[in-house]
Amino acid sequence: MTKPRVFLTRTIPTKGLEMIREVADVDIWPDELPPPYEVLLERVKGIDGLLSMVTDRIDARLMDAAGSSLKVISQYAVGYDNIDVVAATARGIPVGHTPGVLTEATADMAWALILAAARRVVEGHMYVKAGRWKTWHPTLLLGMSVYGATLGIVGFGRIGQAVARRARGFDMRVLAYTRSPSPEVAQNLGVELVGDLETLLREADIVSLHVPLTEETRHMIGERELNLMKPTAILVNTARGPVVDPDALYRALKEKRIAYAALDVTEPEPLPADSPLLTLDNIVATPHLGSATVQARTAMAEIAARNLIAGLRGERLPYCVNPEVYERRD
Repeated sequence: MTKPRVFLTRTIPTKGLEMIREVADVDIWPDELPPPYEVLLERVKGIDGLLSMVTDRIDARLMDAAGSSLKVISQYAVGYDNIDVVAATARGIPVGHTPGVLTEATADMAWALILAAARRVVEGHMYVKAGRWKTWHPTLLLGMSVYGATLGIVGFGRIGQAVARRARGFDMRVLAYTRSPSPEVAQNLGVELVGDLETLLREADIVSLHVPLTEETRHMIGERELNLMKPTAILVNTARGPVVDPDALYRALKEKRIAYAALDVTEPEPLPADSPLLTLDNIVATPHLGSATVQARTAMAEIAARNLIAGLRGERLPYCVNPEVYERRD
């Protein structure tokens, strides 16, 4: 019996890959960089399943290039703003993603950035590495006390809530702004829900972003919002790069209208080495490491494989972005 054909736009951790190879003939893009779009158009022709990354543009043209044999798109990520889900639904193609398993890893990363920014860890490392450390000094690289500070969480889903849980150990006042408030969850976590973003930005010492990228959230942190923040405030982004306007952020940091930014995601991504942001001392940037633990990435691979395999078999995806596709079939 002929196995279905699938294309993976990058290799994934072994456990997930082995699951897929048991049921399908696998073609994998071997490079570290994503396949160029024109190459992707060629490689997907006639495939039954596609396993994609957030760096891949999966649009209507690509789905049509794959042809009527394409049964499933499985995204190796929780976010899926790179996929035209409406086009997939119109073609009867279920789209899978990997929610939940990267929650704790991403919350850990947000806290790593909070502490690195507040205590100027990267600056301190560079100071030592450059041979500038001569002695202890009362005013050397003074940072912010995290303990007892006010943390503002923008977006109060799984990751936002996980960040709030960690704040308990720092005896922080925690504010949250969300379009879908959960008063009971907030109360259990000791979190104050605020009715508008402006209030959170004015009151928070640290602002941590945890919203998906949509048309509503694109550049939701821009010139106006940055001007509302305290001059001593820190902005942390582990959500999606375009949630923050990079030009407005550069100006706010350069002019010291906010104290610091810590970014695990950027616009564009990757952040070019000649980006104006990287000329500043009051920023730390990491290369999208939110889910980069062995445990999280392995779990993501398993879920992506399960979604892909279910789609190939004509079964419901365990984690489906567009479940309405099944209603169209019924």
